[in-house]
Amino acid sequence: MKKFIETLKNIWTIEELRNKIITTLALILVYRVGTHIVLPGLDPNKLEAAAAGASNNGLLGLFDTFAGGAFSHASIFALGVMPYISASIFMQLATILVPQMQKMQKEGESGRKKINQWTRYLTVGVTALQASAYYQYLKTPSYAPAILPGYAPYFFASTIIILTAGTLFVMWLGEKIQDKGLGNGTSIIIMIGILARLPISLVQEFQNKEVKGGGGLLIFLIEIAVLVAINMGLIVLIQGVRKIPINYAKQIVGNRQFGGARQFLPIKVNGAGVMPIIFAQAIMFLPTLVSFTNLDSAQGITAIFSDHSNAWYMVIYGGMVIAFTFLYTALIFNPKQMSEDLKRNNGFIPGIKPGQPTADFIGAVMDKVTLPGAIFLAIVGILPGFAERLGVTQGFSTFYGGTSLLIMVAVILDTLQQIETHLLMRQYDGLMKGGRIQGRQTVSPVSNF
Repeated sequence: MKKFIETLKNIWTIEELRNKIITTLALILVYRVGTHIVLPGLDPNKLEAAAAGASNNGLLGLFDTFAGGAFSHASIFALGVMPYISASIFMQLATILVPQMQKMQKEGESGRKKINQWTRYLTVGVTALQASAYYQYLKTPSYAPAILPGYAPYFFASTIIILTAGTLFVMWLGEKIQDKGLGNGTSIIIMIGILARLPISLVQEFQNKEVKGGGGLLIFLIEIAVLVAINMGLIVLIQGVRKIPINYAKQIVGNRQFGGARQFLPIKVNGAGVMPIIFAQAIMFLPTLVSFTNLDSAQGITAIFSDHSNAWYMVIYGGMVIAFTFLYTALIFNPKQMSEDLKRNNGFIPGIKPGQPTADFIGAVMDKVTLPGAIFLAIVGILPGFAERLGVTQGFSTFYGGTSLLIMVAVILDTLQQIETHLLMRQYDGLMKGGRIQGRQTVSPVSNF
């Protein structure tokens, strides 16, 4: 405890770090206040029942989780930062698959600025489309009674404009946290939205177990212990790397020697991050869209895909996560390019010839490391379904795995790494006695992010 208090004092004495933390907390407060401001033209008193139904829906519940409850409560930030994430994912894939985009990305700062600007333009279009769909959702029987009759003629236009402006404002908050605050701004906003639902979910789970007496409280304590163990396992998954030794040839220039040092090429166990889970969920959600059309066909397979605790859902979902993990890893990591970079810098893997043999070796190591990482990631994705089948309430079960928990743990590790860097730069002790905290080491808005 004394060590912890001393660390907090060290953090507060660093003026730059203190200002970053205060700025981050202030911007987060602005975001959380905005999530409680209801769209114009709606009666807040008539939204509670509809909000409860939306937050318990599998598809809409995920959107509501990322938006911190703003989606179900028809807030001006109802769409949150997800349209920006969707646009960023599209642009990231474009830079991998489109040669012109690859060339632009390699132009340096100017190329990145162009890509970021295009991402913002795309965000406006995606937000407008999603805002139109959200307006139709507000016209459903659950939310329709909350629309004020006198405001109905203006409701469509105002909803589209305000939701689009709200998403752009949240995007701006994320960029300001990135520039002036601490951590990846977009990821922190998503994490705060996820954590905002934790207290009420925890209370609901406790109340649900309390009615069962002493046995129920024991089960609740076991659930908390299992949740802690899952978080520890996720930390291992996120930080785990396979280090390939790299030697650099010695070069003698005049009386000085360059190179000759041994370094390592880290291959992450979970190099794809949370993207495979996001892609798999997007595909799995497609059949559930039929249920919003009120057609008789919204039965059978649709019922399976809309229930994440269904056995068939978990089997299909786990298989898709494994497949997308290999696919996305193959897209973002290029062993041949790594081999060429090593050769260009006079580096080589001991016992492996430069060129194609090195690329084959790196690819083989990557496949061996990716397989257990993909299986572990699939298990993380289906854990909420297992938790719900074992009696955990639906709201609390989402914290046992899936996108929510993976993003939350990754962002917290990344933020702690930045704090530790500030401490070590000023010759203070780090946050841990042994070892360093390893974050994601990426700053992309979709870095898992």
